[in-house]
Amino acid sequence: MPFTDPVVILCLFILTLIFMLWLKSGWDSTYKNFPPGPNPLPLIGNLHILDLKRPSKTLIELSKKYGSVFSFQMGLKKVIVLTGYQTVVDALVHNADQFAERPVIPIFEIISNGKGIIFAHDENWKVMRRFTITTLRDFGMGKRTIEDKIIEESESLIECFKSHKGDPFDNIMIINAAVSNIIVSITIGHRFQYEDSTFLRLISLINENMRLAGSPTVMLYNLYPVLGFLPGNHKTILQNTKELNAFVKATFVEHLKQLDKNDQRSLIDTFLVKQQEEKSNPQSYFHDENLTKVITNLFTAGSETTSTTLRWGLLLMMKYPLIQKKVQEEIAKVIGSAQPRTEHQKQMPYTDAVIHEVQRVANILPMSLPRETTVDVNFKGHVIPKGSYIIPLLESVLHDKTQFENPEEFYPQHFLDSEGKFLKKEAFMPFSAGRRICLGETLAKMELFLFFTSLLQEFTFCPPPGVTHVDLTPQVGFTTCPKPYMICAMQR
Repeated sequence: MPFTDPVVILCLFILTLIFMLWLKSGWDSTYKNFPPGPNPLPLIGNLHILDLKRPSKTLIELSKKYGSVFSFQMGLKKVIVLTGYQTVVDALVHNADQFAERPVIPIFEIISNGKGIIFAHDENWKVMRRFTITTLRDFGMGKRTIEDKIIEESESLIECFKSHKGDPFDNIMIINAAVSNIIVSITIGHRFQYEDSTFLRLISLINENMRLAGSPTVMLYNLYPVLGFLPGNHKTILQNTKELNAFVKATFVEHLKQLDKNDQRSLIDTFLVKQQEEKSNPQSYFHDENLTKVITNLFTAGSETTSTTLRWGLLLMMKYPLIQKKVQEEIAKVIGSAQPRTEHQKQMPYTDAVIHEVQRVANILPMSLPRETTVDVNFKGHVIPKGSYIIPLLESVLHDKTQFENPEEFYPQHFLDSEGKFLKKEAFMPFSAGRRICLGETLAKMELFLFFTSLLQEFTFCPPPGVTHVDLTPQVGFTTCPKPYMICAMQR
């Protein structure tokens, strides 16, 4: 093929561009006391030693050689990895402002455009986070009103489980729908029936995006966005996001038609009222794009992670029937046949310990969401430049041998003292920590306790007949989900 061929010219141009970017990416390693790490290769960095399906495992192994703060080159991007409880808490909590920014990640920049909450930047993030926390509290987050909604939803979930009459079924969509209905009722103002086709479509879009966002092809797209014109999962994510955004926009247009500032029924109403109050301010952050991104952020984060944790919980109860039985005995002793409520939690140390251990073992976000340094930071004897991409490795915290006796096992005693009382562990941080800690932590904890205890009060969970092995191998995705499984809910 001649060098004048357009395809050859394009390929040479792209390779040259990538090589120039690679040369530029090495600037930070010239800093004195820059964190050590494995030597990178041209263009690919250290990707040749990275398990693309389980990258956190590779990084934990490297920390044994390079220490709790080390560098790792992912393609053209040099990242700083923080491992172990003490190092992660020192960064995210004790140096919270220095590690408070979110880096620009191509796939999430396309999805969010820097707006909303999760992947927003600077003042936009601060304003939207403050508004969202305040509004969620106003609509009952952490209060009796939300507790009542969760209890009502758990009753619907139980009825759905009962309809299978002990026969095997897949619980993915059912649990997703139940958990999603809580955040949907706050943001939109009403719940959906589990069989609603629009609702099921939205859940499937979110589930698919979360799965694809952790795929090797999307990881490669994030590292080499210049190759984004090629086919890949990033294009599916973009298309799914457009469909999800279209639903959200249509929803708040309908709310605008019935808007009454004296009768605000949902977070959308509250945002729209605020938008009207600031319509004369050209610098206002209360615009349609932020509303769309805030709602999709809440819908995604407020449903997928909690429902995934619940699914892990039921899977682990099948795996460990004796632990399931002990939980049920405590439920019977403390609650009896009454409706579980959050006030029971303090009287149920073993159940509380099991739920915490489910979250620890589930390890939903093993690499957390990345951070970015806002200034040059002197940290643990190293210089970390401003704008550095930071990976606070949560898996290394939740599996820290100095904090947990048997980190690789499902061991509820991690959260119990010698007298059987609940034992709080500072290293328990599945919601991350610092400035970017999950704003729905209070809601998620309430949901997990009420859904979990309600289900185990009503059912004993076991594998389908003939299944002798419960597989705990996770599925590849942005979050750590269990592989699809069949379950039998035997009414007690």
